[in-house]
Formats: sequence, structure tokens, C-alpha cells
Amino acid sequence: MSTTINPVGQTTSSSSTSAVGAAANAAADPAAAQDRFLKLLVAQLNNQDPMNPLDNAQMTSQIAQINTVTGIQQLNDTVNKFAGQLAVQQLVQGSSLVGHRVLVEGDTLAVDAQSGQATGGFDLAASAASVTVQVLDASGKQIGTVDLGALPAGRHGFAWDASSYQGSSAPHFKVVASNGAAAVSATPLATQQVSAVSVSNGALQLQLSDGSSVAQSAIKAVQ
Repeated sequence: MSTTINPVGQTTSSSSTSAVGAAANAAADPAAAQDRFLKLLVAQLNNQDPMNPLDNAQMTSQIAQINTVTGIQQLNDTVNKFAGQLAVQQLVQGSSLVGHRVLVEGDTLAVDAQSGQATGGFDLAASAASVTVQVLDASGKQIGTVDLGALPAGRHGFAWDASSYQGSSAPHFKVVASNGAAAVSATPLATQQVSAVSVSNGALQLQLSDGSSVAQSAIKAVQ
């Protein structure tokens, strides 16, 4: 009797292992994996040992496993499709910024070729009794000064006459703010034109006129 039961028991064990393997491979091809799993499960039932039938809990576990893995794959496919649609939507929305001037962190002055005026801005962390903007050339040499006096905390703009500036690249600036002997922090802001947009790692990126690239979240204002 034992010589008859043992081969059947071995077949059942092999089928059970194969069924679990089919579930494990479901992520690669959910439809094909489900088909293989059902065929193996039917074979497992047909070849089970009458003296040691397949446990209902084991069969339920295998079915739940294949359904779970397949469901996860379907969820991943849905998420990937949604991510693709979101990227397209971001590009469409971001394209409206192309050609516009935006305010970002930076110390480059924007020079208007017609008026000869160079403009910039900054965020003042606290009120200051004295605020001065130092204008610098590409080498860092100071070539101009804008005295703004006392200013409250917040965002401020300024202009400098660049009509006589002969540098090959746009001038830079540095903000010096203080309350007596105590320095006040100031974050420089530059105006740049958006030349193109792209999506990288799910985030909208803006290509600026100076060749740099910033995330949409880095934009302080649109002018």
C-alpha cells in the first residue's frame, strides 16, 4: 500500500510547490501566471493522495496568494498609467510659463537692453536700519552701489543704471543689511525668463534663460 501512496504524495508535493511558484512569478505576466496556476491546481486536485487530500486551508492560501500578487501588479500598472498622465498634464500646465519672467533665488541682475536698467530683488529676514546693494562684475569687483536706507522685513526690489556697463556677462549683486552692529539676513532674488519646461522624477523643471534649471517649487513669483 505504501508503494502506491508515496509516488502520489510526491506528485502532490511537486504540484503544490509549482503552484506556489506560479504565484511568485505572477508579477512578470499576471494573465499567464493565472492560467498556469489554475492548470497546476487542477492537476494537484486530480493527483492528490486519497489518504492525504489537499488541505483546504493550503488551497485557499495559494488562491489568495495568486490573487494578491496579480492585484498588486494591476495596481502598479494603474499607478504607472496615472503617473504618465500626470506628467503630460504637468507639461501642458508648465508650458504656459514659457516666455514669462520668474523670480528665483540668485544674485544675477536682469539688464533691460532698451532702458539700460538692471533689476534685482531680495527677501529681508527682519527689518533693517540700513540696506545697501553692492553691484559686482564677473570677477567680483564692486562696480556700483544702491543705497536703500531702512527697510521692513519682506520682499524688496531695486534698480541700478547699467547703461555704462561694458561686461560680457550680466552683473551680480550682494545685499548688505544691518541693525547697528547686527547683520540682517537677506536672500538675493533674480529675474529669469523661462525658455522651456520638462518633467524629471515626477517634478516639473523649468529651463531658464541663463542656462540653469530649477524645480517649479523654487519659483518665488511669476512676472
